[in-house]
Amino acid sequence: MIRTTLATISALLALALPAAAADDFIASPTLRASVTVTSDVVRVGDLIDNAGSAALIPVYRSPDLGTTGTLTVAQVLSVLRAKQVIGVMTGDLKEVQVTRLARTLANKDLETAVASALERRFGLGDAANITVTFDRGVAEMRLDASNSGTLQPVATRYDARSGRFDIAFEIANDSNPTATKLRFTGTAIETVEVAVLTRDIERLDLLKSSDVTLERRPKAEVTGEPASRDRSIGMQLRRPMRAGTPLRAADIVKPDFVVRDQNVTIIYQVPGLYLTSRGKAIESGAEGDTVSVLNVQSKRTLTGVVTGRGQVTIQGASQSAPMAPAVEQTSSLKRDEAPVPVDTAALVRNLVQAPASPAQIAQAQIPQARVSQAQAK
Repeated sequence: MIRTTLATISALLALALPAAAADDFIASPTLRASVTVTSDVVRVGDLIDNAGSAALIPVYRSPDLGTTGTLTVAQVLSVLRAKQVIGVMTGDLKEVQVTRLARTLANKDLETAVASALERRFGLGDAANITVTFDRGVAEMRLDASNSGTLQPVATRYDARSGRFDIAFEIANDSNPTATKLRFTGTAIETVEVAVLTRDIERLDLLKSSDVTLERRPKAEVTGEPASRDRSIGMQLRRPMRAGTPLRAADIVKPDFVVRDQNVTIIYQVPGLYLTSRGKAIESGAEGDTVSVLNVQSKRTLTGVVTGRGQVTIQGASQSAPMAPAVEQTSSLKRDEAPVPVDTAALVRNLVQAPASPAQIAQAQIPQARVSQAQAK
């Protein structure tokens, strides 16, 4: 009866109105193939075009946040008829897909929000160095799409001894004056990036690239300045250390170029003269360190600076007194008198038999001139 009446009214209106106006007025409700919703219910107006006054009638519960559900056309028409919605055009559709929009907060986003809330508070450092672990595994969180605001911490508690946190956040909601509230608990620990040994290392072993890796470790485990990987490669340890041990700057030293009891070359060097002798290291040292060595020829203990692998240069041997002043003070040569040649043999004996002082070296280098007798007369 109702269908007949509606059909009659529609036909009369079509005859009474111009063609264009009639088409606008009697546009038939048409089922959509794909539906997107933001609320927790699906309404008639979401499913069909030209729903008219029936658009706000709820007909289905929305799928879960961020998911898509599928309905057959027969199911949809059955529900619409129950709501007194008839005459819906379906075309050749077989099913309708309903997608519920959502705002997804990934685990990383939540960790960043917690770290930012704790940054430079409670004795902690930068947020980038704070590692967050939630009490319950939070892979990701989905919220209604209307929650478009940022996570704002409104209450923060932290125990520095245990690292436990309890933080409440609020997110502004576009469709609701009341903000959405979230609360998270867990552990937050400040970490540092540090070089870590991949194998057991002895004190004399040189650290290779494969011996060191970078890890983030709790700051409390690394007392002092942490060592970087680049700085560690090619260095030695002050003591043997086991695999998995984080390295501090104080744990590494420059490699020993001279090792105790090692045969070394002792270098005596002055301008214009370079002498070497065999020696034995009394102590170990890296490049630039001052060590004691034994001259195996003179049996004297000398002090020198490590200048290369197995090489020790005697301290002060490269220093010499200025030539000009010494000549002026010790010489009264006549114009036709030539200087006496340098006694190289005497210089060698001096340097090899005992540590040479700057004055001794200068004296060995400077030829002694014969003193003129004219002045005595």
